[in-house]
Amino acid sequence: MSTATHPGPATYDVYRAPNPTATDRLLPVRPTYGLAQHVARIGPLRSTTGGLGQSLDAAGLLGRGGAGFPTGRKVHAVAAAVARTRLPAVVVANCCEGDPTSTKDRVLISRSPHLVIDGAVIAASAVGADRVVLAAGENSATHRILAAAVAERPGTALEIGVVGVPHRYIASEATALVRFLNSGDARPAGKLLPIWERGVGGRPTLVDNAETLAQLALISRFGPDWFAAVGTPAEPGTVLVSIGGAVPRPGVVEVPHGAPLRDVLACAGAPATGWALLGGLAGRWIELSGVAGIGYSTAQLAAAGGVRGVGSIIVLPPDGCLLTETARILHYQAQAGARQCGPCMFGLPAIAADMTTLGRGDRGALDRLRRRLPVINGRGACSHPDGAVALAASALAALTTHQPGHLRQHLTAGGCPAPAPVVPLGAA
Repeated sequence: MSTATHPGPATYDVYRAPNPTATDRLLPVRPTYGLAQHVARIGPLRSTTGGLGQSLDAAGLLGRGGAGFPTGRKVHAVAAAVARTRLPAVVVANCCEGDPTSTKDRVLISRSPHLVIDGAVIAASAVGADRVVLAAGENSATHRILAAAVAERPGTALEIGVVGVPHRYIASEATALVRFLNSGDARPAGKLLPIWERGVGGRPTLVDNAETLAQLALISRFGPDWFAAVGTPAEPGTVLVSIGGAVPRPGVVEVPHGAPLRDVLACAGAPATGWALLGGLAGRWIELSGVAGIGYSTAQLAAAGGVRGVGSIIVLPPDGCLLTETARILHYQAQAGARQCGPCMFGLPAIAADMTTLGRGDRGALDRLRRRLPVINGRGACSHPDGAVALAASALAALTTHQPGHLRQHLTAGGCPAPAPVVPLGAA
């Protein structure tokens, strides 16, 4: 763990505002690795009064970690808990990025680490926190970059620490981070734990992911109107998207919210055809040609049966097998579970096995999956089982509605000559 002290109440004064219509806000063409480069780009961190929550409300900033919760509401909730309990808050910057389909936060921190740290410092000022925790995968490049960035910054009253978190899928969930910081156990603490009231050390805690905090820093610096110069009225601003799989140029791109999906994929040199997994390992399968004109935003993707989730798109090759990929992911999800409740301990291994035997021609597996998925959904101690159920249901809908011929091939011939796996899977 690396620790230093830094400014208390702080944000940016208006200073050389970048072009509001440009889409290199988070990933500048010229990366700002060092503090001097960062300050030269958008100005120094300066003292100010409050009002961040209202600015975030006006900007309509949604969290970029997967849940898409309004960031302003989280800030208001933590600030209210501080006023009620009279305990200083803790701000946790979630830089772990546990979903292996997403690398956007890692790229962001490699290109502009001080923007993320600034967001955490500004959030700390807004909620009344005296401690910031930058949580990153242990022994990772992200951890090293953040530690070096913290060491660059002048020391003052606010404590900033960089903490290494185990490389496990569920370790980056908000309550799991809080539980890890409190006890060393990196498993979700449950849906009912009010971390905004009693989180790290029993104190009100704000947990936001790296991209959310970077966006927060820009809104605080340049205001909601600047932020809303691109994007849609419902979801202004830009968003980072990790694009991988069968694409010519895999990587991370920054696009305006609401950009047509075909334009997002074009950034990676890929046409909007075939099948893709949107939103990570708890995401949805989408036939791209049918949604090519849909805007890449939370609301528009949901209306088309998709989900933004962790902000990733994994494209299958033309001969890829959606069924085989789903079975792989479900086995990973079963191994990654916290094993704290029945749906996680028994339900996830069961649906993973069913999806595998369905791929091998077991006709009864289809009926078993249809019975089991509703029983598991919503009954876990955390949301991990729900994500696996949503993925499995999405695969069944795709197979039965759009790919009945491919499903028959599995049921009659026991499988297909699928290529090598495409969806990346890390440590469970």
